[in-house]
Amino acid sequence: MLRFLCCCCSSSEDSESQPLLDPRSSHLNGAGSARQTRQTHSDAQSVKKIGKLVMRRVCVPELDQRFSDMAETFNQQQERYEVMVRHIRNLRQIYGCNHNDGLALTECLGKIIQEHEAKYRVSLKIQGYDFSLNVVPVRSEGEREEQPPPHLRLAQDELKATSESAKATISKGTTLQELIGWLLRSKDQMADQVKGAAATYQEQGRLNENLKENMMEVRRAKELSLGYKQQAGEVFTEAAHIAGAYL
Repeated sequence: MLRFLCCCCSSSEDSESQPLLDPRSSHLNGAGSARQTRQTHSDAQSVKKIGKLVMRRVCVPELDQRFSDMAETFNQQQERYEVMVRHIRNLRQIYGCNHNDGLALTECLGKIIQEHEAKYRVSLKIQGYDFSLNVVPVRSEGEREEQPPPHLRLAQDELKATSESAKATISKGTTLQELIGWLLRSKDQMADQVKGAAATYQEQGRLNENLKENMMEVRRAKELSLGYKQQAGEVFTEAAHIAGAYL
């Protein structure tokens, strides 16, 4: 039955090469396949971004599903990372701290506190795995309380969204490394399964090449995912330092 399924799968070269997930350009600097370079917290662009991860079919249903699950989780993590980057850059633009492509929060939080210190006590609040911008009015007795100005409320929204997306980036990264770990540990077993599923020698060659391409993408996705998770963790670490400094 497995050979029959594979024969159907490989009857057309076009269908064989169809991605398990449709490719889509990423919101930031798209490229053709997963690529990663060594990154630092001060330079967000040093972690390269890609389009939606594409896996080739190997015509073994169990393996196709595992590759699909891995690709979907990677795409979700990448999306959350890009959202985090976008909100940090929005915050930096609001307060004029966007002179580079970094993800640092310290300078912007200092400017926010300084700009509003006459009317508001602004601080970064940490609660569990979430951080937010706490704004308390400073007013004399009998003075009417006013809503914070629009750009300060917008800064609160951007920081809340940054916290949520950073947390999701880390969570997806943990799940992804488990999925990737199984694939890397099982490469020899998968090669035997693909070999056994091929109906012809020619088909075996095509499917082996698909498996090889998938495993190359798995390794590159692993490197890139670790970079996303590391930078999200650094955002949390910096937020904790800022919160502690203003206690």
